[in-house]
Amino acid sequence: MIKRILVVGGANGVGLSIAHELANREETECVYIVDKAPLQEKYAHSKIEALQFDLTSEDYSFFDRFKDINALMITAGFGHLALFKDIPEHHIIDSFNVNTIPVLRLIKRFYSKLEAVDDFYCGVMDSISGWMSSPFFAVYGATKAALKIFIESVNVELLKGGSSNVILNVSPGTIKGTNFYAGQNDLSALHELTCEIIQHLENKDDIFIPNYEEVFKEVLSRYHADFRKEGKHSYDYKMNSKR
Repeated sequence: MIKRILVVGGANGVGLSIAHELANREETECVYIVDKAPLQEKYAHSKIEALQFDLTSEDYSFFDRFKDINALMITAGFGHLALFKDIPEHHIIDSFNVNTIPVLRLIKRFYSKLEAVDDFYCGVMDSISGWMSSPFFAVYGATKAALKIFIESVNVELLKGGSSNVILNVSPGTIKGTNFYAGQNDLSALHELTCEIIQHLENKDDIFIPNYEEVFKEVLSRYHADFRKEGKHSYDYKMNSKR
């Protein structure tokens, strides 16, 4: 059971929702939030300790203070819907420096907890874009595809090393209640998804794709059958939905 968790990227969206859901549990002792953005005052909670840190920093010794945690959830990330030809080069660099590299660095930093005998609950917010071609999201999808392979590979290493701990890959599609598409945080809209994520995290599952049976099972099946055709379908869908 999660007692003390570090939520990296927890000042907004799903990370914020997870932090609050766990903070409201009687058995939770402490929730650390680390984000580049400050935690808004209206989201303050007696069990939440919020700190600011830029994940693009070279020095990650900042995270040495969290030796007491038994759970880690990484939700930091951003994306920009645009054709690759319209993406500036600095956006490519920034995307990997926020979405991908920090996850590897943080997992490395807490790896001793993952391979230990004691339970350690670890999860990463990935994306369904990392599982298939995603026109208009080529860079974002690339950052998330890298995470998918990384998580799968490390999970095998943990298993073969005799550990019962795993990294949960949470790969949703579009999520309502976040500011990802310039929206607003809405914890009530995120409540159901958040509870599911926490359940999978504590069950030590390695994959959770929200709405898999209803939506993505068929989508992934079509993609694996003919990735070119499904890529064209994805392009047309985004054009027609004007996202």
